[in-house]
Amino acid sequence: MPDSKHIVCPNCNATNRLPADRLAAGPKCGKCGEKIFAGHPVELTDSSFMKHVGRSDIPVVVDFWAPWCGPCKMMAPQFEQAAAELEPTMRLAKLNTENEQATAARFNIRSIPTLVLFRNGREVARQPGAMGAADIVRWVKANS
Repeated sequence: MPDSKHIVCPNCNATNRLPADRLAAGPKCGKCGEKIFAGHPVELTDSSFMKHVGRSDIPVVVDFWAPWCGPCKMMAPQFEQAAAELEPTMRLAKLNTENEQATAARFNIRSIPTLVLFRNGREVARQPGAMGAADIVRWVKANS
């Protein structure tokens, strides 16, 4: 498929190959039939993290957070809003550092919330601290 992108399904974690010019057309997963882009952050686990970060041909922004963290709770709706604005050129995802400690340790997450931008499985930018939706979008665009 010329000019195609590999995108991991947020529902079943299957990797889909999609025409790059059709990402905004509401593609569905070839395995489970769910929407590839729903305008919401994807919940990641230790087991799904590298699949989403390493197999997606679009940049992935991960919010490392915890349920007990006040600033994380304040930023959650802002991150949700940014996801709706940035998809389908970016995938926004969340990783609960309380439940998924191995991945948080692997990436040396010392404060939360922390946003990390990945491209082709590699970290390209990091931003600690809570931000509003407009600041998240601006930071992502400036670093991608």
